[in-house]
Order: sequence, then C-alpha cells, then structure tokens
Amino acid sequence: MLVSASFVVARNPEDDSSLPYLIRLPLGEGALVLKSGDTWPRTAKVYCHRAAGWPDEPEVVEEIPVRSCVRRGPAVDLVLARARENRSQLVFTRLRSGREAIFWQTPKTTRQARPGLRVPTRRAAGWPVLHVVVDTRERYAYKFARLQVEAERRALPAGDYAVERDGAVLAAVERKALADLAKVLVDGSIAYLLADLSSLWRGALVVEDRYSELFRLEQVKEGFLPDLLARVQVRYPAVPIVFCDTRALAEQWVYRFLGAALAEATAESDA
Repeated sequence: MLVSASFVVARNPEDDSSLPYLIRLPLGEGALVLKSGDTWPRTAKVYCHRAAGWPDEPEVVEEIPVRSCVRRGPAVDLVLARARENRSQLVFTRLRSGREAIFWQTPKTTRQARPGLRVPTRRAAGWPVLHVVVDTRERYAYKFARLQVEAERRALPAGDYAVERDGAVLAAVERKALADLAKVLVDGSIAYLLADLSSLWRGALVVEDRYSELFRLEQVKEGFLPDLLARVQVRYPAVPIVFCDTRALAEQWVYRFLGAALAEATAESDA
C-alpha cells in the first residue's frame, strides 16, 4: 500500500515510451504524476512529461517519505526525508514551439550547468524592457547601465525600487550601504522598513557590502549588529536581506529580483 505523503517511483508500463519511469509527487491539490527519464537527477537535469495517470498495479521501484512538496509558481520544490539526494525541483516551462517541457533538477546538477560566475547583461526573466519605479527620495539611484530598464521617478510606499502590476506596487527592494544598515539597526527603524516591505506581494532588502563587514565596524561591539540583524530577519521572514558585496552586484540583484517577481506573478496569474 502506498503512503499518501510519499514520493514514489515506478516503472512506466508504456513499453514504447522513451521515459522509462513514472514519478508521483504528493501536492496539496492532488498527486502529480509525471513520466521521467530517470529515478533522480544525479548527473544532469532529467526531462519529464505529464502522464495520463497512475497505474492501478504499479511496479514500484522506490518510495520515500516526503518532508515538503510545494508548488511555487512555475516550479515544484521537493524535499525528501532521507539524508542524501533529498532536495530537488521540477521546473515547468514552454519551448518556442509552445509545447510544455518539465525539467527535474537538483542543486548539484544546476551548479554543473552553470559552473562560472560573471555579471551578465542578459534580460531579467526574459523581459524586453523592465519598467522600474525609483523612489524620489533615493539620492544616488542606480542607473541600470547596459540593462534593459525604463526608469521612472515617483514616490513609493515602500522600498527604493519597485515594479508594478495593474497600477499597484507588486514588489520592491530597499537599498542600503553598510553604514546605512548599521544606523537603522541601532535606532530600530529597520523594523518599520521591513514591515512596509512585508505588506507587498514580494519585498527585499539589499546591502551593498559583505556580511563579514558587520563584524568589523569599530563603533559597536563585535557581534552586536549581526545579532540585531538576525532578530529582525526572524521577525520578518518574508523579506530576505541579501548581501551583494558591491554596489554593481547589488544593482544587478535588484534588477533581476524585480524582473523575477514580475514574471512569477504573471505565471501564477496564468496558472
């Protein structure tokens, strides 16, 4: 008997199929059954395709309890209750022909596909031009040089940079230099910033420096600022606080976060 909250792999009963396995994922809205090229994406991404259904008498290869299986926009995050080979993601996309394609990947196979790091100029989440609203109080605003951005200055209810949908702010990012972050942590005003950002569909705070620099500020006792930061992050878990080393990398992160937020909201609406 199959356990309902389990990830199950079985043989595909269709002998003529190029995908020899079936996988079943226990989603909240019901089980998702896919044909799969392998039992797990160990060395490369595995191509999957929707199956008509689960067979009445499946030839089960393995069954593993599931710790978490959640749909997030065009992807399903799967975490199994085992020590190794436990985290994976299934990404649903469409090819240029319009046909659906599903790719099953793990952190390891994703790193192998993108081994290097560079600051690219490619478009954020596929947008030809991303319309970004820049808050009028932002003194030294990002120029988004060589990026496909159409910037507009306007007062924002939260954050320094935002994207809108249907005339309302969808997602916003607050930008901080390290000294600014230290100031709002000490005086407690960061709580108000994060509360405003958490009221949006998506919000984030980006810091133009390394996390390690918080331990090197001479004006405060070592560890004091990291403790304050940890407390507000726990208090406002929906708002990520991201350290991006340099202003240039922070600018890139803001551009791609806002583009991804707009793409994710569009995908959820279409779904």
